[in-house]
This record gives sequence, structure tokens and C-alpha cells, in this order.
Amino acid sequence: MNNSQEETPLLTQLKILANKQDAPFYTPGHKKGQGIGEQFKELMGEKAFRMDLPELPELDNLFAPEGVIKDAQSLASMAFGAQETRFLANGSTSGIIASILATCGEGDKIILPRNIHQSAIFGLILSGATPIFINPEYNPDFDLCYTLSSAQIEEALTTNDNVKAVMVVSPTYHGICANLTEIAYVTHNFTIPLVVDSAHGAHFSFHSQLPRSSLQCGADIAIESTHKVLGAMTQASMLHLQGNLIDVDRLNQCLQMVQSSSPSYILLASLDSARQQMALQGEALLTNTINLAKIARNEIKKLEYLSLLELVEPQENFFDLDITRLTINAQKLGLTGFEVDTILDKKFGVTCELPSLSHLTFIISIGNTLQDIERLINSLKSLKVYEKNNVNSNQINTIKQSKSIFKMSPREAFFAKKKVVTKNLAINQVSAENICPYPPGIPLIMAGEIITEEALIYLEEISNSGGIITGVSDSSLATFKVIN
Repeated sequence: MNNSQEETPLLTQLKILANKQDAPFYTPGHKKGQGIGEQFKELMGEKAFRMDLPELPELDNLFAPEGVIKDAQSLASMAFGAQETRFLANGSTSGIIASILATCGEGDKIILPRNIHQSAIFGLILSGATPIFINPEYNPDFDLCYTLSSAQIEEALTTNDNVKAVMVVSPTYHGICANLTEIAYVTHNFTIPLVVDSAHGAHFSFHSQLPRSSLQCGADIAIESTHKVLGAMTQASMLHLQGNLIDVDRLNQCLQMVQSSSPSYILLASLDSARQQMALQGEALLTNTINLAKIARNEIKKLEYLSLLELVEPQENFFDLDITRLTINAQKLGLTGFEVDTILDKKFGVTCELPSLSHLTFIISIGNTLQDIERLINSLKSLKVYEKNNVNSNQINTIKQSKSIFKMSPREAFFAKKKVVTKNLAINQVSAENICPYPPGIPLIMAGEIITEEALIYLEEISNSGGIITGVSDSSLATFKVIN
């Protein structure tokens, strides 16, 4: 293999086979687009379907790579600073689940933040691991959580036996980063692997003005959604690993369990392409991205009716901030984040990544332009005319201050007998559902957790404000599934 980052072994081979003139008697059934419906073909173009190929010998096999996938993953490990890298065609969800399965078995304990992504809950259900949840510090002004501190994790490791892994989220959806160097030091003192859900931090490896990557800080496994901030296609992610605390063979088996046996080569090739792009042009691309973010942040600070999430000084549970992630609070206008999102989208053609009751989060990436930033700034400057009278700055329910009480593990709740009760009767019952506002996909009510009246009020506020609720069996929120 040529170790040059200019090479794209998988993408190059896919291009050769897409252009090959053959009589295809293999899957998929559309046969390089010849059997695709005309409307879909018109939308996508014929070339896309010629690349939709199966595990032909020349394309290697994701779960036993010996050829172009092995070479592409090796180049990625060098570019991102990993010992080894695995391509994920089922998104970071599959990497998070596989990491839990690879480190924990039934009855083993794993330390996690309470604001973990729902994919980690699925990993708990499948593995049978017992979660030790830690509540991160909560910011009531922005209605969001920070990360975990090394002191919190050290206390949990000291007071619990049979802990097999620690998982943290860094950066969070809002770009808030943990002090991973200290956390890695603590976990490794206990000979415990550190797994980092770094879905939103794939770009950190390529610019010194961004926070240090999870791997640079000492993580044993880092799961990154390459598609979220870099040039890969949706659902294409990577899992990076290093050190000697991970059973690599077991991890490989777990990845095969939770990914399709027919992975999309279009997605895999997009990872190869994204790696090459960042290895060769990443610093220049991200310099431009950072400059755009600075322009936006400077202009937003001038608007007295908006508040911008900023890092005042490093704290253990808010150690760094990705400045390309903008989180804006509009409560001074008397508007929810959902209302602002609707105004920006319908009136100005500006679409944010994550609206919530209190704030909105915008992702600035290598794909954004100065015109995008100008459009965002102009739309935010126009918000003043939508201000509501009689503003109550405390109008947003701050349920995330409530402490979680678990009566059973998510796995026990998943397999337990269930019943359906009305909303009023669900209070103080044990939830049988993982109920998530989506995005960000963090369970507001988790299976195995006591349902509180405050949580139901907050859930209803989100729903009434236009938020999307997943995991609940009754979308009207009139009834809930609880443990019988």
C-alpha cells in the first residue's frame, strides 16, 4: 500500500467498477441503475446508481478487510492520529453500541453522563451492563448540560466495583468539551478504558485553534460522525482506537453484529474521500470555517436581545468550546427556540441544526460560505420585530435540574412486563420507554427511570412548541408505557 494521503484506495476502485461495462448478475436488484424508477433516477442522476455496488472481490469486505478497505482505514488512522480505525456505515450509533458490547458484559458496570445519547442506552440494553449515571452540571440560563469532570468520574470509580468502562460525551451537541486529558489519566489509573462519544468532534484533529481531539487527550476509543462536520455522506462515521485496554477482536465482532452485512460502498467511499480532503486541505478549510465563525460570533454579540454561549474561562466540566458551534438564547425576546427556528426558516430561509425550548444551535462547517454567514446575521438582526410583550425570563421549565432516580437498568425495563396508563397515573411510575426530544436524541425520560411530574410538563412544553418526540408509544402524550 502507498501511505500517501493523496491516495483514495476505496474511492478509486469504486470508480473503476462503476464505469466497468459488464452484465451484472449480482445485487442490488436495480443493476447499476437500469431498474431504478424514473423519478428517483431523475433526482439522483444515473452515475449515483452505478456506484451502488455490493461486496465484489475488488471492493474488499468491511468485516474482513484485506484490500482497499483495509488500506483506506489505515490511511484514516494516520490522518486522525489513531492506532487503528474502523469505518462505520451505520453511523456513530453502531460504534457507540459496539464499544459498550466490546467492553461490558451482563452485570458489568459502566460510568456514563445522564445526558448520554440514546444509542448508548441501546448498548446497555443489548449488553446487559449496569449503568452508573452521573448528572453533569446544568446551566439554567441556556437550559443545557455541561460535561463530566474528572473528579466526578474518580469518585464514581472509587465507590463502585466491577466497572469495566467509562463513556463520556465530548464535545456535546453544543460544542462543550470535557477535560479529557485529566479524565483519561483518572480512568487509566484504574486500568479502565475511556470511550468518548465524539460524534461532533471529527474536525478537531486538523486545526490547532480547535479543541484537542479525543485521541490526542488519551481516549482509548473515539467515535466520530465524519458526516456531521466533514465531507462524508450522512450515516458515514469512523471509530478510532489506541492503547492496549481494548480487546480488538471482540470489538470487531461487535461491529459486525450491529452493522449491515451489506454496507453501502457509497458511504464507505465518502469516508475515504473525506479523509483525503482533510489530510491535504484540512487546515486551510478549517481556517476559513473558524474565520466565518468569528465573524458570526462578533456580530451576534452586538445584538443585546440575544445571548451567545461562550467559554469565559476553562472549568473541569466546561473545559473548552468549539467556536464553530453557535448556541444562541432568544429568551429575552420572549420566544422559544422553536419559535425562532420557524421564523428564521419561513421568513429568511435560514435553518438551524438544533432548536430547543430555550436556545438554537447552528453548525458552521467546511461547507458553509460567507454568504451563509451574512444571511444568518441579517436574519438574527431582524428578530427584534418579533419580540413579545410581557416577557417572563423564567418562563422555560428547567426540568434538567431534577435528579434522575432509577429503579432498574434499561435492559431490565426493556424485558419487563409493561402496561399503559394515563399521564396522571404515570407520575412516580417506572418508565418502560426511552422518550427523547429529537434532535439531540438524549432521553428526557429513560426506561427504568421514575417519571416525574416536572418531566411530563417539560415534555409537553417541547411538544406544544413544535419539538419532535421519539420513543413514546402515544404521540399525543395522553398515555405512557410503564413497568407493570
